[in-house]
Amino acid sequence: MDYFSSGFRLGILGGGQLGKMLLNETQKWDIQTAVLDPSPEAPAKVGCNHFSVGDLMDFDTVYQFGKQADVLTIEIEHVNIEALEKLEKEGVLVYPQPAVLKIIQNKALQKLFYSTHQIPTTAFEIFESSSHLKNAISTGKIIFPFVWKSTQFGYDGNGVKVVRQLSDLDCLNDAACIAETLVPFKNELAVIVARNASGEVKTYPVVEMEFHPDANQVEYVICPARISSQVAEKAQKIALQVSEAFGNIGLLAVELFQTHKDVILVNEVAPRPHNSGHYSIEASHTSQFEQHLRAVLNLPLGSTESLAAGVMVNLVGEAGFSGNVVYENIDKILKIDGVTPHIYGKKQTRPFRKMGHVTIVHSDLAEARKLAEIVKKTIQVIAKK
Repeated sequence: MDYFSSGFRLGILGGGQLGKMLLNETQKWDIQTAVLDPSPEAPAKVGCNHFSVGDLMDFDTVYQFGKQADVLTIEIEHVNIEALEKLEKEGVLVYPQPAVLKIIQNKALQKLFYSTHQIPTTAFEIFESSSHLKNAISTGKIIFPFVWKSTQFGYDGNGVKVVRQLSDLDCLNDAACIAETLVPFKNELAVIVARNASGEVKTYPVVEMEFHPDANQVEYVICPARISSQVAEKAQKIALQVSEAFGNIGLLAVELFQTHKDVILVNEVAPRPHNSGHYSIEASHTSQFEQHLRAVLNLPLGSTESLAAGVMVNLVGEAGFSGNVVYENIDKILKIDGVTPHIYGKKQTRPFRKMGHVTIVHSDLAEARKLAEIVKKTIQVIAKK
């Protein structure tokens, strides 16, 4: 298929920051694109050839949009699966495949998938509702503390809560959920695996993720992870096992726990470009966004090796600020060598909303991490007074 400067059209479901960064690669190669997003002011609107406003969970909207595409991909997994299944049957190439998305959309199905395929993960129980979970607690089947997860529609720390007492469940939705054993882990790691339709597979280096203690969001992504080569090899092996089990086309970001005994457990996955791979835009031979494009178009995969150590800092809205966004002190971080800010184009900020990220590259990882701390303390995402 002729993708470049041709009539070929890539459809992208979702127009957030991941879509916007993916479009940087399609523009580089002059690939025609169409984007569907529920917001008329979606960040990806400025970079595509055709933009449509619509509900990603509505069958007719997704189906009609997908019929206009030669290849259809996603930047968010909360999309109408039935429409994708029909499009796939009618000959549209949908990557990741609807069968894969159907499992990943539902965290209960994800956990069952890991169990079925002998993939190491945390112990869990599935409940129809928080009410059923409370009954299990009262009979001693579930004990505190544990991790509560909504089975659907969680993202960026939403839909996840550590439960230490019964009252912690009072503010949660009474919907289908899972209760996971709380793992006393040493590190949270991630590995991105790329796979194309020809069966070529490549993995990125293992990265380390540091989380904000209150928002349950990633604050820093560090590449390479500060772990032993043996642990890194184990993490990549398990990530490859997960990708092979799913057989997905495109990227699969595999989030992992490293326990204090260096056991590696799968937390969850994302079948698309991922926050843990943003460092690759500046720090890798092939960014995760170019790699996703290569994979879904069945092109040869690019090198995943790093050019330098990379640390990514998430830019999120400061607590106490909502309204028209202001990036305070961005000029100060631009004076630092190796620092590259990415602004997502969201006009309105609110507490902990992802508004951008900053990549720091350096020949020395420890120095890159120090600079990341300076960047984090310097730039402030606030609202106009």
